[in-house]
Amino acid sequence: MTAYTIGVLPGDGIGPEIVQATVEVLTAASKVVPNVELNWLELPMGWSAIREYGDALPLLTKEALGSCDGWIIGPHDSSSYPPEHQEKRNPSGELRHHFDLYANIRPNKTIPGIESVVGVADLVIYRENTEGFYPDRNLYAGTGEWLVTPDVAISVGVFTRKAAERIAHAAFQMAMKRSKHVTIVHKANVIKLGYGLFLSTCREVGAQYPEVRVDDYHIDAMAAHLVRRAKDFDVILTTNMFGDILSDLAGELVGSLGLAPSINASDDRAMAQAAHGSAPDIAGRNIANPIGELLSAVMLLDWLSNRHNDPALYQLGRLIEQAILSAIADGVRTQDLGGSASTIAFTQAVIRKLV
Repeated sequence: MTAYTIGVLPGDGIGPEIVQATVEVLTAASKVVPNVELNWLELPMGWSAIREYGDALPLLTKEALGSCDGWIIGPHDSSSYPPEHQEKRNPSGELRHHFDLYANIRPNKTIPGIESVVGVADLVIYRENTEGFYPDRNLYAGTGEWLVTPDVAISVGVFTRKAAERIAHAAFQMAMKRSKHVTIVHKANVIKLGYGLFLSTCREVGAQYPEVRVDDYHIDAMAAHLVRRAKDFDVILTTNMFGDILSDLAGELVGSLGLAPSINASDDRAMAQAAHGSAPDIAGRNIANPIGELLSAVMLLDWLSNRHNDPALYQLGRLIEQAILSAIADGVRTQDLGGSASTIAFTQAVIRKLV
C-alpha cells in the first residue's frame, strides 16, 4: 500500500464547507477501496491566513505543499482582501506560478438528471495556465501592466513557444484517449504575432499526432459554436484568458458552474480546484453545492493514479464519481440544482452510496 499526503487549503466563503465535504467523502471512500491510504495536511490560505500570518498564502504553506503528492484548494475571496494583499497575486494564481502548474484542465460533461442547455455534451478544455494576458503571472518580475498617464493603461500579453508546446502536448495526449479531436481557439486574425505563434506552435505539435483531427476557431466564433453545438467538440486547446472564459460558459451550458471541476497540473504536481468562486453571500449557510470540488478531487485521484501507476487510486475515483451520480439520480440535490438538500445532507448521501 502506498500512502499519499494530500494538502488541504479550505479557503474563503463556501470553501471550508465544500472542502470539508470533499475530505469526508474521500476519507470514507478510501476505507472501501483496498490498498489506498490518504493522509491529510490542512494548511492556511485566504482570510484565515491573513489574520494569523499577515499573508493570504504564507511561505510555510508553499513549503509544506512542496512535500505533498497533491492538494485540494477551496475558492478564495481575494477581491475582499485588504488593499496591500490585493496588490499581490491571489492565492491560486501564486500557487500556479510558484509550482509552474501550466495546464488548467476543465472538463464539461452533462450529468444525467441535470438539465442542460445544449443537450448531451462531453468536452474538456486545456487552458495554458502561466502566461497570456494575465499580468500577475506572465513576467519573471513586475506586474505586466503600466499606467502611462492617469488615462492610459497598458497590459502586456506574453506568448512563448515553450508554453504553447507543453499545453498542446498535454491536450493532444488526452485527445488520443478520447475521440481524437482537438480544437484550437485563438485570435490570430487580430493579435497576429502572439496568437499567431500560439496557433502555429499548436499545429506543429498536432502534426506529431496524425490520428488526431485538428481544427481551429477564433474565440468569438467559438463562443457561438459552443452554444449551438457543444456536442461536436472533444478537446479544446486555448490560452489563459480564453480558457477561463470558455470554461465558465461551457460549465453553465452543460448544467451549472457549481458542477464544474478542474485541476491545475505540471509534470509532477497537481492542485484540485473547482471552477467556481467563493460565493460569500451563501457562506456558512450549509447550502453550497460541493459537486464541483468533489469532482475536482476525483480528477486529482486520476492524475495521481497515472503519475504513480496506481490503479487503486483510479478505482477510488470511479467509486466516488458513481456515488455522486447515484445520489443525484435519487433526487438528492442542493438548492442551486432545484433541490432542498443541504451541503451536509448531500455529502452524507454520497457517502451512503460508497458500497
